[in-house]
Amino acid sequence: MASGFNQKNKQCSLAELAALVPNGASIALGGSFLHRGPFAFVRELIRQGRRDLELVKQSPGYDVDILCRAGALRRVRAGIVAMEGNFGLAPWYRKAVERREIELEEHACASLTAGLRAAAIGVPFQPCGGLHGSGLPELNGWKCLDDPYGSGQKTWVVPAIRPDFAVIQASEVDAQGNVRVQGTAHWDRIMSRAAGSVLVVAEKLVDTAVFEANPESTLIPFFMVQAYAVVPQGAWPGSCWPDYAIDYPAVEAYMDKQGDLQAHMAAAPEAREVHHG
Repeated sequence: MASGFNQKNKQCSLAELAALVPNGASIALGGSFLHRGPFAFVRELIRQGRRDLELVKQSPGYDVDILCRAGALRRVRAGIVAMEGNFGLAPWYRKAVERREIELEEHACASLTAGLRAAAIGVPFQPCGGLHGSGLPELNGWKCLDDPYGSGQKTWVVPAIRPDFAVIQASEVDAQGNVRVQGTAHWDRIMSRAAGSVLVVAEKLVDTAVFEANPESTLIPFFMVQAYAVVPQGAWPGSCWPDYAIDYPAVEAYMDKQGDLQAHMAAAPEAREVHHG
């Protein structure tokens, strides 16, 4: 966890924010499935031609799928991967795995969280329950330890997972870089504590007094945030409660195997904003 980002001016454009991530970086992406993911940021990585990235996320969907479709990923560490019940599996991700175009470290959501938690608290591994009888430990080479306190039980331990960046789609940010989200935070908190840096895409910029009036709602404090961009509808075509719901027609158009990726990218709110800006 980084804690030294105390510069006064952290706001930048979406393009500048994405430019902080080099080829080959490991990125943890906030949100879950089609809900409050940093999807405008993901598309900007594609526009900038990023390659050989590692994606870390417990429940990715659109984000991992479009990155695979664009050929931007080298490795994925993920739990459940899907486009949710309306659309089923993530087709371009599935093809990338089947064709061995990416390396997959398959997890349960709990085991990935354990690895992130180990990194967050600065230990080399973290115990994780629920793995007995699963093929995941053997698949990933995880170790099973005897209880040092003599219960006779054995516990699987997951090695620390330390992404270079955690990228969070936030509801609000202030000028200092304090961050909060409306509704569930999913796994964003533990991602932000495990990563070397936090990058934020926020729906809106608010006065610091808003945070001071309700400090317990701050999800990520300013000193952990390297930079942020304000991008309304940054989670499109997903949702960002309570501001907007999933754009189901847009997701359906994206899922069309005959559809054009560039047309989908051009229809994104951030692309239209630049074009009409």
